[in-house]
Amino acid sequence: MENGAKKTGGHANGEIETPNNITIKGILGLLLANIDCNDKRRVISLGMGDPSAYTCFRTADVAEDAVVDALRSQKFNGYSPTVGLPQTRKAISEYLSRDLPYKLSPDDTFVTSGCTQAIDVALSILARPGVNILLPKPGFPIYELCAAFRNLEVRHYNLLPNSSWEVDLDDVEALADHNTVAMAIINPGNPCGNVYSYQHLKKIAETAKRMKIVVIADEVYGHLAFGDTPFVPMGTFGSLVPVLTLGSLSKRWIVPGWRLGWFVINDPCSTFKSPKVIERIKKYFDILGGPATFIQAAVPRILQQTDEAFFADTINTLKQSSDICYEKIKEVPCITCPYKPEGSMALMVKLNLSLLKDISDDIDFCFKLAKEESVIFLPGITVGMKNWVRITFAVEASSLDEAFGRVKSFYQRHSNQREGY
Repeated sequence: MENGAKKTGGHANGEIETPNNITIKGILGLLLANIDCNDKRRVISLGMGDPSAYTCFRTADVAEDAVVDALRSQKFNGYSPTVGLPQTRKAISEYLSRDLPYKLSPDDTFVTSGCTQAIDVALSILARPGVNILLPKPGFPIYELCAAFRNLEVRHYNLLPNSSWEVDLDDVEALADHNTVAMAIINPGNPCGNVYSYQHLKKIAETAKRMKIVVIADEVYGHLAFGDTPFVPMGTFGSLVPVLTLGSLSKRWIVPGWRLGWFVINDPCSTFKSPKVIERIKKYFDILGGPATFIQAAVPRILQQTDEAFFADTINTLKQSSDICYEKIKEVPCITCPYKPEGSMALMVKLNLSLLKDISDDIDFCFKLAKEESVIFLPGITVGMKNWVRITFAVEASSLDEAFGRVKSFYQRHSNQREGY
């Protein structure tokens, strides 16, 4: 079994025990392996946030051209500096500075192999014996996995589903102690589809300042906001509290496989970025393998020349698909979405197990759904929420229609409600 998960008796395909450090890819691999090979219907996965799998999401022409031109120039076949090409660092700092009340320096910016590596950098730099970090529940399990490798204690604070999945700041303050070094936020939210307001982000910054901790701002879905709440980067409050911003090209440019991300220090008051800290970061990058040099070389053109119409098309497509998903969920009595998504590419739904006669929990639900209907949802326990389910809506409309048609059939087959009840 992958990632340490193991089967025992109990569920239709064996009960799946999910340790705290199982990855999303690991559990999705198990779900795909549970598909009935005799089912001739196509598999519809609403579990993985990879929009490039669907024809309604394609990257910008200028992004492809920039990579091709960089590769064909034969100027970028060698090693890059371990912290990233100078022109790439400069372009990223200028791109992020557009939305900030101060200017970032290229020296504040480090190029990573996707946002996942940026997460590893942030936690590795902060880790030392005895300290702890505060992570959201629900959240993204790579944080827990990285923390486990760094012997970094994790404490989970709650997000509030009935308050737009905002951070429970009382919970944060109750969990923190003198050994707390940072709290992480994900905005726009994965897995919840929320977008934090300026006012809420300011309260987070004020709380972190009071506790004398750093904020890790995971903004891999930055600018993918389509509701009434605009995206505001956490770095806006960098003068109030040090912010480590993590991001990538992956989602906004629909290129997750390019593995181009960044780790950026938003700290204009130099509260966090002492010479000693910067030197430690640089040394850590010396042991990392960054993105391909020709991909890095394409970044300045990608960031500077992508037409706004491309971004608008992506936002419109995401809004339409999220609306469809939200409405289709209402047609399935056993799942409820407490919050209409305003950003990112996923949402959380709560399972009502009392309406199902032979489903024991979210894992059982997802494994039986995969086996019987060839539809993949992500069990909520994977992101920290038992008996919830994460659904990715960054798919084409026809796939959403077909998937939820199968989910409705699945519910009717497993419902404990009498017909016409």
